[in-house]
Amino acid sequence: MSASPPTDTYAGTRTLRVEDARLLTGAGTYVDDVVRPAMLHACFVRSPIARGRILGIDVTDALALDGVHAVFVAEDLNPGVHEQWYSLNGRHDPDTPRPPLAEGDVRFVGDPVAMVVAVDRYVAEDAAELVVVDYDPLPPVVDYATALESAELVHGDRSDNLVGQLGGRPMDDLAPVFDSAAHVVSQTVRQQSHGPVPMETRGIVAEWSAPSGEMTIWASTQAPHEVRAFCARLLAVAEHKVRVVMRDTGGGFGQKVLPQREDICVMLAATKLPAALKWIEDRQEHLMSAGQARHEHGEAKMAFDEEGNILAAVLDHVQDAGAYPTPSPVQSGIAVGMLFPGPYRVPQGTFRSRFVFSNTSGRVAYRGPWQFESMAREVLLDTAARQIGIDPVELRRKNMLRRDELPTFNCMGMPYDNITPLETFEQALEILDYDAFRREQELARAEGRFLGVGTCTYVEPTAGATPFHSTEGATIRIEPSGKVNVYVAGGSCGNSLETTVIQLTADALGAAIEDVSTIQGDTALTPFGGGTGGSRSGPMTAGAVAETAAILRQRILAIAAHKLEVPVDDVEFVRSVATAKSKPDASVTLAEIADIAYFQMHALPPEIPAGLEASGRYRATNPAIWANATHVCTCEVDVVTGHVKLLRYIVSEDCGPMINPNVVEGQIFGGAVQGIGGALLEHLAYDEDGNPVTTTFMDYLLPTATEVPTIELGHIETPSPGPGGYKGVGEGGAIGAPPAVVNAVADALAPFGVRIDRLPLTPASIAGLLEEARRREDDGDATSSAPTTTGTVTA
Repeated sequence: MSASPPTDTYAGTRTLRVEDARLLTGAGTYVDDVVRPAMLHACFVRSPIARGRILGIDVTDALALDGVHAVFVAEDLNPGVHEQWYSLNGRHDPDTPRPPLAEGDVRFVGDPVAMVVAVDRYVAEDAAELVVVDYDPLPPVVDYATALESAELVHGDRSDNLVGQLGGRPMDDLAPVFDSAAHVVSQTVRQQSHGPVPMETRGIVAEWSAPSGEMTIWASTQAPHEVRAFCARLLAVAEHKVRVVMRDTGGGFGQKVLPQREDICVMLAATKLPAALKWIEDRQEHLMSAGQARHEHGEAKMAFDEEGNILAAVLDHVQDAGAYPTPSPVQSGIAVGMLFPGPYRVPQGTFRSRFVFSNTSGRVAYRGPWQFESMAREVLLDTAARQIGIDPVELRRKNMLRRDELPTFNCMGMPYDNITPLETFEQALEILDYDAFRREQELARAEGRFLGVGTCTYVEPTAGATPFHSTEGATIRIEPSGKVNVYVAGGSCGNSLETTVIQLTADALGAAIEDVSTIQGDTALTPFGGGTGGSRSGPMTAGAVAETAAILRQRILAIAAHKLEVPVDDVEFVRSVATAKSKPDASVTLAEIADIAYFQMHALPPEIPAGLEASGRYRATNPAIWANATHVCTCEVDVVTGHVKLLRYIVSEDCGPMINPNVVEGQIFGGAVQGIGGALLEHLAYDEDGNPVTTTFMDYLLPTATEVPTIELGHIETPSPGPGGYKGVGEGGAIGAPPAVVNAVADALAPFGVRIDRLPLTPASIAGLLEEARRREDDGDATSSAPTTTGTVTA
């Protein structure tokens, strides 16, 4: 890696990350590093039962403990709520009410019931143990899959446990297609609950100034401007009275885009306290209450003709929303059905998605929240290949969209363009040497070893023109010294947005990269922006920087031309130095140009204003900028212990031109590892009473270097119609990895007729699946070992 790119542009080079020196030496500033004068600390009293009525709360003993400042219950905080809605959904979008503290009823283990405020966290935790809550337990709705038939209601003011539902055309419309198809394959795919689990848990510091009516918040967030807007609405104060500061955030992955109930409590309580209030979530709280994702199932079905061409596809999808989903899952969940056709030629299709309450922690966004569409489709395709009697690779080749078919719409109405699914598919298989692997697999089986290969190819919408995410601003200030500061909203959570912005700005202006710095994450200084989410940061920030830099570059060239006494068209400005083609020995530096702009008014061209500062705003006009990738996984399964060893992992992606390959590859690595963890290890499990049983890292297992092989990468670069041709890349790794791993395990166990019906694929789970397959074979079930052309397999 070189800090000095060999070309005149920085984009596309492996420029060293500017934040690394700070982060790798432990000099980062996270929210827990924030210290304010006389700061107080919060600890929540949480429900120990999944569902019940609150009969009474006695805080007497807690208040008597030395160092306790206050104990807040629902009647203290909840009336302070003025408006409570997220910009992402809008004021009038139907949403689940979220009382800051549980009021009347508790709805999951971990539901915040009271908040203790004390001089430090230790005293606050001790006091929380002294709060006595009298509960009347009620039967919980733990299994979302049966919640719609349950007489018990998660929210008693509703008629059922349905959050909402969306769908396409009636499924009966496609019955004739399925009835006449040569092959019909259906598969019920079930995913377990797991979560983003960032390294840094949630945290917030809120400081209220009563004389000025101003709130300052330090937050671990992905979207500082959304926190500001939310707090202003919550407290009924003007937005400029709220300042949100986000320094370093140790991972977010969607979970930290929006304020949750604990954040609301801290904001409200801060207005009642004489000093700043800090709350830092511990890991047990996090695994219990920060939210779950990926808990859903669906029956996917496809019809094929004699040659294996897809004729139609349907998906009946049900998703666990928990007790308090954040945000409403209905709006984001529609993408599951809309993207279900994926990168394949599917003439007809439809879907139904239902979102269901349960007495568990609420659903939150997690890196590609619509990921289930790929799981359902790609696992079904492998099953279909086995049943039809065709290699899974050949079945995909036959049905995958090609470049000459674009632009097009999928059968659900989503517009596709500038994607290369077939190219990434072939590149990944070439890196693997697919035919050689199949030969190796055959030899291994003869030796009693069981290898498998799985693939997943998907398309991903990035940087789309959705209402909240459709615009991004930037301010660029060239100081009198010639140094450049670029101000953007930020939201960097380990995705190197600082480095990205500096590279983009240096290129757009023509400045030397060492002259450029960036200020991010402070709503008092930066223009409004939607933050990090939806794989939007690269393309949207590129647009904002380009719009703004164009204004300043025009001024720079005009001042340089005036100084050099040449036409503007004769000026070249590279690496902070302006030269004239007609006067090769003459030059003027950016520092000299800035000095003219600020201090030599007489030397300015008459049409150029003083100073070198500009603001601009990019507006996205494309419904989505499409990225795509193929993941290929190979594994070996020990059929005695059930242990899965990943052998090779390959990703070929197309995220357009890469601003910084190091950053792009880091995003792919991280997402793929999270996806591998979701397939093999991670599980936010509950017992039948709704008690979470994986609330430490002894029980909630995360992937480590031991479980993950070296990830091999290939790149295809197809420009998008957006700024710089860039596409987003933040979420894709987590979308493609789980189906590729599941398909690899299923392929390894195909000789046993194993039906994968539960995730994660732990050793115990696989050993159980093998035993079930042996019992079916002993019982004479022909489907356990012989392929069929129709049938249902669960995974």
